[in-house]
Amino acid sequence: MLAAVCLSAVLAGCAAPAAPAGPKAVPAPEANAAPEANAAPAAPDADHAGAPPLAEEANSAEVVARQEAAAQHWGLERPPLKAPPRPATKPELTPVQGVKLADGRPPVVFRVPTDDKVVFLTVDDGDEKDPEFSRMAADLGIPLSTYVSDYLAREDYGYFRDLHAQGVEINNHTINHRNLKVLDYDTQREEICTQQDQLEKQIGVRPRLFRPPYGEYNDDTLRAAASCGVQAVPMWNEEAFPDHMEWRYDDRKLHPGDIILTHFRGTDIWKASMPDLLRKVVNDVTAQGFALARLDDYL
Repeated sequence: MLAAVCLSAVLAGCAAPAAPAGPKAVPAPEANAAPEANAAPAAPDADHAGAPPLAEEANSAEVVARQEAAAQHWGLERPPLKAPPRPATKPELTPVQGVKLADGRPPVVFRVPTDDKVVFLTVDDGDEKDPEFSRMAADLGIPLSTYVSDYLAREDYGYFRDLHAQGVEINNHTINHRNLKVLDYDTQREEICTQQDQLEKQIGVRPRLFRPPYGEYNDDTLRAAASCGVQAVPMWNEEAFPDHMEWRYDDRKLHPGDIILTHFRGTDIWKASMPDLLRKVVNDVTAQGFALARLDDYL
């Protein structure tokens, strides 16, 4: 009798409401699991035969369609590859090729130690403030890190606040973009730490990363950077232009963890636009089987 009542309640929809739907992990099959003895093949679920795709599948199809449409709109050869989820903990930095360590100094990193097939696009200076570039990056879901000099950015920090709102970190590239290596400690510290303060004021976040102009630095540079909160100094292995890539190594190939440098420049210098530059980078990175990831998630 009790069983009949329960069955009647379920069929009538009187059971307790289900928990709100959410992302659901699918458990991986156990390596040593064997089929249950004499188990019959599962019969098709009559209630779901011919039903539309599950919501997750439909959403996935919609995402793919949007990515393909965005890639076509921006003239890409194919949609960019999706980066893996950001690491739960940042990779440990050890003194290997591409990483320079010294006690009490922020690490200098040319290549992030990772097995993920990812590379990182970084954009320096801040002169060209092209809204089409930021729109293209947002449409395609391209992660960026930027390194901004105050003398180029100060006329329109709003552009960089908008970039930050779409997930781009705005990092330190000094106040005046001087060659720090020829300056004394106090002058270097003023260049670096004043820009730390300026970016915290303008963007609302104090930068963790700093890149010296021209890639020129010495121990005073690292000591000054450490004194005002810099945690790492990313350099680069490749430099991107709208029509070519310059390589540090003779194999002319990307490697996991490589950092790519480019600049906020426009048609007055390059005879090409920032979207042209981003199109070239994404096509080259994708053609080599890499995804672009956000450097700030790894350093």
